[in-house]
Amino acid sequence: MKNALILGLLLLASVSLTARALPLSPGESAGKRLYREGVSASGEPIMARVGAADMVLPATSLPCANCHGIDGLGRPEGGVRPPELTWSRLTSTYGQQQINGRKYPAYTESTLARAVQEGRDPGNNRLDPAMPRFVLSMNDQRNLTAYLKRLAEDRDPGLSPDSLHLGTLLPATGALSEEGATVAAVLKGCIARINKAGGIHGRQLHLTILDPGPDRASAVQALNQLIEQEQVFALIAPLAPALEAELAPRLEQAGVPLIGPLSLQGPAQVSRQIFEPLPGLREQMIALADYAATSLRVLQGPTLITYSDEPGQRQAAENLAQYLQDNAWQKVRLQLWPSAPDELPLGSRSVFYLGNSSGFSRLAERLQTAGQVPYLFAASNQVAGDLLQMPSAFSRRVFLAYPFVPGDWTPGGRLALTQLREQQKLGGEHAVLQVGAFSSMMLFSEGMKRAGRDASREKLVSALEGLHDFDTGLTPLISFGPGRRLGLNGAHVVTVDLSDQRFYLVAPYKPIAAMP
Repeated sequence: MKNALILGLLLLASVSLTARALPLSPGESAGKRLYREGVSASGEPIMARVGAADMVLPATSLPCANCHGIDGLGRPEGGVRPPELTWSRLTSTYGQQQINGRKYPAYTESTLARAVQEGRDPGNNRLDPAMPRFVLSMNDQRNLTAYLKRLAEDRDPGLSPDSLHLGTLLPATGALSEEGATVAAVLKGCIARINKAGGIHGRQLHLTILDPGPDRASAVQALNQLIEQEQVFALIAPLAPALEAELAPRLEQAGVPLIGPLSLQGPAQVSRQIFEPLPGLREQMIALADYAATSLRVLQGPTLITYSDEPGQRQAAENLAQYLQDNAWQKVRLQLWPSAPDELPLGSRSVFYLGNSSGFSRLAERLQTAGQVPYLFAASNQVAGDLLQMPSAFSRRVFLAYPFVPGDWTPGGRLALTQLREQQKLGGEHAVLQVGAFSSMMLFSEGMKRAGRDASREKLVSALEGLHDFDTGLTPLISFGPGRRLGLNGAHVVTVDLSDQRFYLVAPYKPIAAMP
């Protein structure tokens, strides 16, 4: 009898897990897309009326998931508290109660349709004016209702009872292949360490690495493969600069979180789905500019900003020029580099460099040949490999921005990174990328732990939003928030004595002033 009972319970558990794993029907899948993206299965645009004035907007700009969350649990935003939309909650036989205390009956399919399309609850009371009223066809409404019935059991891709599937894009060939191999080694080492300790809430982590290829088209294809075919839960520390503008909208469309230092080499990718542990190129250059203005007193200029022939570097240079001009810097000029020798403006007191490593020493040599030894400013991760080639005349006239310095490392953080390097046979090369990848995995692990066993992508995003003064052991304390996706908003400033190859901290980490 006891054995029969155990067998029955096991069969029941198996049936339960099988039911939860059932794929969505075509109608439910269409309802899911409508819920998350505001898109109709027919291809026809869906419109919504908003506010007392019945302003008409496309549903794609305010899909249900924007306020109620991908998991349907709702999240407070702008003083509004959207209710939970799971079917069990909507159809509760115990009735419903609004925030204002007004009670109304449980929802049925017909009263749900009225709420969605007319903005009235089952008691015929008007819903909050912030609730859009959608203009839906009968088929769209059926699809949406069908999906809401499955919403609570619709697990995010990449998440199963015993595993958690992550993905990343790292070059295996080309100019960034060495950097890609370094990040891959760090991620593999971190995952091995987490899995050895039991995983996260009993789930073992798995990582899929794809090569983004040589151009934008191949990078987009690789990203789509991770999302659609590999169905990863989240992306960790990718290195695919060719994606640029395509990355953020694609992640938002799919609801995939990303944790990684994307903007170290160029413009920030602004998205609710993206969390960056380290300061971007913009923040590092501004930290250098603020130090130069206050400590070196070079506002009178002339000031030269050089940049490599890449869209991201050009945009970063233009942003920096605007910042300098807005903060009383005078005679600011921009110049593509490398350029013909007679095209490089001379006579500058300060030169900001944005580009690849080899161009930095060539720029210094060109300036020295012309009898010029201005202050040089650069982000350490862009020029670290070229510092030993710099002319000695620039000793202590080179100033570099560092997201972290050895003084930020705690004994525990130093030990963890040292052990990982030994296990993965890594040296100190590409230290910023190593720490960026390591910190990304720490943030992901902490976020998933806070999200709980019943985690989702939405819960991970919310958990990361709530992280304040998080100690990685390798960086200054990291903080995020509902409107903040950059964990560090500043940099250390270091100068270099080229004669004895020693580095000196001249300005410790300090957050820069907020920028629009």
